[in-house]
Amino acid sequence: MHRSGKHIYAQVIDDVAGRTVASASTLTARDESGANIAAATAVGKRVAEAALAAGVTQVVFDRGGFLFHGRVKALAEAAREAGLEF
Repeated sequence: MHRSGKHIYAQVIDDVAGRTVASASTLTARDESGANIAAATAVGKRVAEAALAAGVTQVVFDRGGFLFHGRVKALAEAAREAGLEF
């Protein structure tokens, strides 16, 4: 997970194989601004759906040094609600 002032990004990475299994960001959805909680929630849902489609159900959430509130918390909660376990 990474966030900037304008966008938010999330990836599910297989550390053993060294490849990205699923990813989502506000860059891939032109109708969303990444600077709000609604966009972070949408990214969380999309990355969870992509991960579940790839067969991944459990992940470790790396908040990248960002505090767990606001957009970061919204992304994590949306991913949990969509079916990811962490």
